[in-house]
Amino acid sequence: MCELFGMSARYPATVNLSLDAFSHHGSRRGLNKDGWGIALYRGLDVQLVKEPAPAEGSDCVRFIESHAMPSPIVIAHIRHATAGAISYANTHPFTRELGGRMHTFAHNGEVEALDAKVDPRLDGARFRPIGATDSERLFCELLARLEPLWLALEPPTLRARRDVIEVFAAEARERGIVNFLYADGDALFVHSHFRLHPEDSSAKAPGLHLLTRTCAACDAGFEHPGIAIHPGAEGMVEQVVTLVASAPLSDEPWRPLEVGELLVLRSGSPC
Repeated sequence: MCELFGMSARYPATVNLSLDAFSHHGSRRGLNKDGWGIALYRGLDVQLVKEPAPAEGSDCVRFIESHAMPSPIVIAHIRHATAGAISYANTHPFTRELGGRMHTFAHNGEVEALDAKVDPRLDGARFRPIGATDSERLFCELLARLEPLWLALEPPTLRARRDVIEVFAAEARERGIVNFLYADGDALFVHSHFRLHPEDSSAKAPGLHLLTRTCAACDAGFEHPGIAIHPGAEGMVEQVVTLVASAPLSDEPWRPLEVGELLVLRSGSPC
C-alpha cells in the first residue's frame, strides 16, 4: 500500500529526518518500490521532486536530506502501483495551477472512475489527467469542483474551500478507499479513510496518523527523531509543526485519525 506524509508549519521547516525515516517504507525489498515524490511549497509555487523508482538508496533523496529545503507545507508519497504503469507521469504528488498558485495532491487507496456523464463539471473540464492513475483523476475531479470558487474570488474563504472538499471526500468514499493530502499554498487538507493491508487484503482504520510538535525560538533550531526544524524568520516566538503519515514515523504518541475525518491545517495548527 502507498505511504503518505504531510507537514504544515508556522514557519518554514526542514523535513530531512522525516524523509529519511519515510524513505525506508519505499525499500526495494518492500511493496512500495514503484516511485516516490515530494512537493515543498515556496510561496505560491511548488518545488517538486519525484522518481518512478524506490526511495531507499535514491541519490535525489540523499540530496534532499543533505540540503536544507525549508518549507511551510510539504506533501510526500511513496508508491505501490495498482493503477497505471511505473512512470514519472503516474508518480505522486500531482500538481496543477489554479487561481495563480500551485495546487498539490497525493492519494492512498483505490477509487472507481467517475463517468463525466454523472458529473457535468467533468465534461470538457480544464483539468485532465496526464497519467493513468485513479489518483490523478481524483485530483482533477477535486479541482473541477474548486475551480468556480477560485475564479470568483482569489483566494476563496477557507470555509468555502472546506465545504467543497468535505462533500467531495464523502462522495469519493462511496467509490473506494480515499486517504489524501491536498494543499493550495495556504492550507493543507488531510482526509483519512481506511488503509489496505496487502498481507490479508483487508481495509482497516486508521488510514492516517497525526503528530504536533512545538519549539521555542532559538538560533540553532532544534532536532527530534523524525524532523529537523529550521530556525525560521527573525522574531519567531514559537515554532509549531504538525505531521501527518500513513504509519507513525517515530515512537511518539501519534493520533490515529477517524474514518472520514477531514482536517484543515494552516501554519501548523488545525483551523
